[in-house]
Amino acid sequence: MTTRTNELHLSGDFPAANTEQWRALVDKALKGADFEKRLVTRTADGIKINPLYTRGDALQATVNQLPGAAPFTRGTQAVREGLGWDIRTFHIESDPKALNAAILDDLQGGVTSIGIQVGGNGLAPTKEAFATALKDVLLDVCPIVLVAQENSFDAALALNAEWDARGIKAGDRQGSFGADPLGTLAMSGRLSEPVETALARAVALMNATEANPRVQVMTADGVVAHVAGASEAQELAFMLSALVAYLRAAEQGGIPPEKALPKINVSLAADVDEFATIAKLRAARRLIWRVADASGAGDVASAVKLNCPTSYRIMAKRDPWTNILRTTIACAGAALGGADAIVVLPFTFALGKPDAFAQRVARNIQIVCQEESNLGRVNDPAGGSWYVENLTDDMARKAWEIFQDIEARGGLLAGLTSGYIQEIIAKTAETRAKSIATIRQELTGVNAFPLLGDDGVHAEPWTAPSPPAGKAAIEVTPLRPHRLGEAFEALRDAADAHGGFKVFLASMGEIVDHNVRTTWVKNYLAAGGIAALISDGYKTPEDAAAAFRESGADAACICSSDSVNAALAGPAAQALKAAGAKLVLMAGRPGEQEAALKSAGVDQFLFAGADAVATLKGLQEKLS
Repeated sequence: MTTRTNELHLSGDFPAANTEQWRALVDKALKGADFEKRLVTRTADGIKINPLYTRGDALQATVNQLPGAAPFTRGTQAVREGLGWDIRTFHIESDPKALNAAILDDLQGGVTSIGIQVGGNGLAPTKEAFATALKDVLLDVCPIVLVAQENSFDAALALNAEWDARGIKAGDRQGSFGADPLGTLAMSGRLSEPVETALARAVALMNATEANPRVQVMTADGVVAHVAGASEAQELAFMLSALVAYLRAAEQGGIPPEKALPKINVSLAADVDEFATIAKLRAARRLIWRVADASGAGDVASAVKLNCPTSYRIMAKRDPWTNILRTTIACAGAALGGADAIVVLPFTFALGKPDAFAQRVARNIQIVCQEESNLGRVNDPAGGSWYVENLTDDMARKAWEIFQDIEARGGLLAGLTSGYIQEIIAKTAETRAKSIATIRQELTGVNAFPLLGDDGVHAEPWTAPSPPAGKAAIEVTPLRPHRLGEAFEALRDAADAHGGFKVFLASMGEIVDHNVRTTWVKNYLAAGGIAALISDGYKTPEDAAAAFRESGADAACICSSDSVNAALAGPAAQALKAAGAKLVLMAGRPGEQEAALKSAGVDQFLFAGADAVATLKGLQEKLS
């Protein structure tokens, strides 16, 4: 026999809490420290991120918004179809037979669409190359998305020829030609034909594919700005300016916005900041709708597909296994943000051409997110979150502000020609680089918890694309792609070229005294390719000096707690110098003892907050 239990209301006997009470407790814990400096953070766009959001932060304008309704912040469909998004892989391969094998392997493994680099070190834009590369691919169910830069027109002709040869009906043809003249100009710094000519050719393709409703012709690509270092709002503004430029070109070619919009897709990068990625995609749909609404196209904005590759700039060459974590987080952010298609870059992508294992891991990340975690089952799961709604709103407003500034200066082309776009993105990238160099922004495996030695991962280097032939019709300063960890990777490369560096750690006292500093300085030095010789610690300076003599090292670093350093750092420095140390370091700030410690033999102090790249480069020079 079972008895019915009463429903429990665990909070019923407690008084309702309010923000003022919470703030009082926080101020007590901060002990006079500044609330804004300690607990409030800001994005690269200056958007404030509060430590707590409550019902009082709810945006009334979003309360009644539903998926599938304008402005489409919550998604373009009332109910997400199938498993949520299109699983796509991206291939850079010049050999059509090798490309065909890789494509078929991906499709067999669960991929639902294929992206192909055309031209450069990718597939040749010819009918013969496409016929071989797409052999046995079911083109009536598998979308083919081209990344073709200046080869987009020839690539489109080649893909159309293959559709014709297979007898694929107009309504069954799926994919994108990826024409993006402004994005190509921004990335490569040149176009072989005038922008107006390239735009006219793209508009001609729009007219030619009018009977193919599932074929997009142009791409408004914000990823070009992202990989060069842009903030979320700058990436959105870049994309939006490209979209407006393409709509204007279409209208001049006789295609109204309501017909042009379905022929244009949008690309935005999925980053490791999961909530920023979610908010960026939500803001993108709202901004696209605003442009469509102003153009008289209104709800046609829902036809614009949102493609999201995981960010290239987050990829690391060293300990690339950590890239699996990064791309998984980025994939989840794109999925929860409502991307229509996601590309997960293989974890060895920064090293070179991915092998079958790396490709398998990349597609399985998506399959696990989709089929096991069911991330695509719920439409806009972040909707209603006071934090995400505010972040989306702030990001959209900031992006619109930057977009209006670009348009006031003549649009994206004028901004690239004048160098204004490059300038604002470079400033953002420089600020982020300083944050990474000082390790305020941690990159796992790069400047935080780096792995010294062989990580066991190797890849065939990418084939360098041939330089463009012929004279450029227009040239600008390019938005060069770069990865966040490049400065630290250069230090690691320099260390390897030298044969490695090592520093003896004179950890003073018991493990409990020095463990925090020992761990910190070991990781700090490793970020510059410098190995730390560690131990359980030394009770006396004489013990440390004796161990140093046996180590074979030329440099030593004293590390312990502030209290132990105050008592033993000076004598330890003297003992280490007497034992032959050419360079004596100390982990921690010296405070008022700086002069005395330097007099005792400490040559340099290592501490958090300093420019680690500059410090480690200087140490390498001293150790050489």
